[in-house]
Amino acid sequence: MDTRQQFEQVVALCRDLYAKKLHDYGAAWRILRPTSVTDQIFIKANRIRSIETTGVALVDEGVRPEWIAIVNYSIIGLIQLKLGYSDRDDLTEQQALDLYDEQAHKALELMLAKNHDYGEAWRSMRPSSYTDLILMKIYRTKQIEALSGATLVSEGVDANYMDMMNYAVFGLIKLEFGE
Repeated sequence: MDTRQQFEQVVALCRDLYAKKLHDYGAAWRILRPTSVTDQIFIKANRIRSIETTGVALVDEGVRPEWIAIVNYSIIGLIQLKLGYSDRDDLTEQQALDLYDEQAHKALELMLAKNHDYGEAWRSMRPSSYTDLILMKIYRTKQIEALSGATLVSEGVDANYMDMMNYAVFGLIKLEFGE
């Protein structure tokens, strides 16, 4: 299986959970402001780092659900940046799925372009590095949010969400398919 196929398979896994939660809860996440989405990603990445560092998880789940959550919250963040947040659930299930697919496709295209340029360097990296890079991107995102997006030379919040998603996908690929 090549990288595109692995990417598509793990994103399909993430999308499946997103769709099931969408069925159960609707698009209740529409009320989240981007800063809250960033904090949700932080919580998930911080838990992964804690488990990686201590080797102990008191909640009977490993890191897999956290990687999935980072993918899904990153896509939610991208959707929120595109639409703006809402005071209510204002999307049908199909609209929310279509928006998910749109952002997942953009992430795939970005990953393929970067993967070409970097020669699949991510495959030689340890999953703990993906965790650290996601946490770094979170801190960058928080700084950009504190600056209300007025950066001098940096990419925006959307680029950081996209990178966080792709690092989480890499973590899932390593979990699902091994080294």
